[in-house]
Amino acid sequence: MKSLKVRLAALGFLEFAVWGSYLVSLGMYLGSAGLGDYVFWFYTVQGLVSLFMPGLIGVIADRFIPAQKMMSLCHVLAGAFMVAAGWYAMSAGDDVHFGPLFTLYTLSVAFFMPTIGLNNSVAFSAMSKAGMDTVKEFPAIRCFGTVGFICAELFVNFVAIDGQAIQFTYYQFFTCGIISFILALYALTMPACDTNRDSRGSLADVLGLSAFKLFKRKEMAIFFIFSMLLGVSLQITNSYGTMFIEHFGKVEQYAHDFFAANPTFLISLSQASEALCILLIPICLHKFGIKGVMLIAMFAWVMRFGFFGLGNTSPSGVWLLMLSCIVYGVAFDFFNVSGGLFVDSQTSPELRSSAQGLFMIMTNGIGASVGTFLAGTLVINKNVFAPGLDAVQQLAGWRESWYIFAGYALIVGVLFYFIFKQPKNHDSASVEQAEETPAGAGGFVEDKQQ
Repeated sequence: MKSLKVRLAALGFLEFAVWGSYLVSLGMYLGSAGLGDYVFWFYTVQGLVSLFMPGLIGVIADRFIPAQKMMSLCHVLAGAFMVAAGWYAMSAGDDVHFGPLFTLYTLSVAFFMPTIGLNNSVAFSAMSKAGMDTVKEFPAIRCFGTVGFICAELFVNFVAIDGQAIQFTYYQFFTCGIISFILALYALTMPACDTNRDSRGSLADVLGLSAFKLFKRKEMAIFFIFSMLLGVSLQITNSYGTMFIEHFGKVEQYAHDFFAANPTFLISLSQASEALCILLIPICLHKFGIKGVMLIAMFAWVMRFGFFGLGNTSPSGVWLLMLSCIVYGVAFDFFNVSGGLFVDSQTSPELRSSAQGLFMIMTNGIGASVGTFLAGTLVINKNVFAPGLDAVQQLAGWRESWYIFAGYALIVGVLFYFIFKQPKNHDSASVEQAEETPAGAGGFVEDKQQ
């Protein structure tokens, strides 16, 4: 049993190392390649493919190809397209075009995003067959996924090729692809998962679309709408955070600051905070209830953006950037986990999985995609990447952009406080579930029936 835990922990470690090798550093390479005003597209597409690819791949894994083999196949394809993206960027040199690079990248993430859920499926299947208590044992195993993400971030930050850190170059594509290939082989060593060719669940059920009937209930409709509105904030700092910190190195006053040269290292504090903040959720649920925890998350987003706007990479200002990274754990975890708990407690067992799928669609799908797109096109491209701006003016544009995002998060939080009415029977059930139910790969509560 101990051996299985180690094997599953390694699986999660590699899964999130794939993501961590490029997710927060990609924008810096794109900026250096002259594609800074296209960054939002590379992050928007992650949400767009998340609307349908996990469900479609899940249907195949449930009915035809065992999850561990499906996971391996997806990583082969994701890794191949990511390596192809790196090869194109290397071959193009200083003449990288958006179309070819974006196409190869999109194909890669389209096959990667479903593997987050497949990783959970493989783990739960193996643990159940071994007679392990998934509720008690899975959280510790899942934490190694966050460790893998952080290790990949630190690797691309501190390892240099040809005198330049990987985080600034196309070598991050190759790093991601190589880890994907390793994981593709390793996934085949996992215990076999069962398939059910006779499953009669409709495609709408699998994709979570049947849960849209929950919009008939006023409190659920309001909750899902606010989930989408807050989901707008989810990927903005992942998309542009390292680009912003790197920019300080272009301003004479901060040109020699350590963190301006190591932005991915600084941002890795966000993931460390995320891992620790999961432990605070049961305590806060007892004290503040679900609505209180959701409000804490919303105002944590205000501070996440606000501290970014106030901070800098000098010794006198970097503590504000660090505070931004620390509150990110609260902003991300409290919203995703407590939101998943609320959805779970307010839906019947037959709709539970579909409702969780709908929560993901509203937040990481529609919300994150729309948010990243609008943040790029309406705010950052105009404030930072507008023609004729020097480095100092661009830095002022970055700060203004963060304040705009902070103001948006504040408005959402205030409206949520006045509009959302928490069901009276919700608190005790949610607290009990928070103590018993682990968070999944994307921060969502895992269905107990899995």
